[in-house]
Amino acid sequence: RELFPLLPGTRCPTGHKCRARNTHKGMSPLMAAMKDNMRDKVTTPEAWHALNNDLVAAVESNDHCSRRAAMARAAGLAAGLALATVSAPAYAAQTVEVKMGSDSGGLQFVPAKSQICKGDTITWVNNKGGPHNVVFDEDAIPAGVSQEAISMDSQLGEEGDTFSMKFDVAGNYAYYCEPHRGAGMNGALVVA
Repeated sequence: RELFPLLPGTRCPTGHKCRARNTHKGMSPLMAAMKDNMRDKVTTPEAWHALNNDLVAAVESNDHCSRRAAMARAAGLAAGLALATVSAPAYAAQTVEVKMGSDSGGLQFVPAKSQICKGDTITWVNNKGGPHNVVFDEDAIPAGVSQEAISMDSQLGEEGDTFSMKFDVAGNYAYYCEPHRGAGMNGALVVA
């Protein structure tokens, strides 16, 4: 019963080694159990407060990006990483892959619409039917984002070639493949 200590007053089953759960004033039972049972102790009160807030956000938030970031920070703190390390924006970032051309050779982005969190990266992979590129529609990106800075200035000719871009501004983005725009090769991106 190392993982789940017994509450005070509960009898230990025969043949088991049990211990009582300690309580800490002003701390939830989950946090108290974690604090007592972690191999690498979280030492600063700020880190404990941050860990508690992240666990609450991971459970209560309705926003995918907030939950993912909170879970990643809580896991990092529980593993003994410094608060400054797990608070860095890129700590919970992920990379999402979008194929340029379907597996059957169709002129489309797969998936046609992607949703990511601020700080995440999209990697477009030249799959079939190239050459391809990614050009963002300057009328369909968030204000203040440079269309030239996020669009490709060349084309990917070989299968397996990639283009990656990190997105730090929330909003809706529309893009297309310039050589195949007339064939309807358009994509959409939502950054939350």
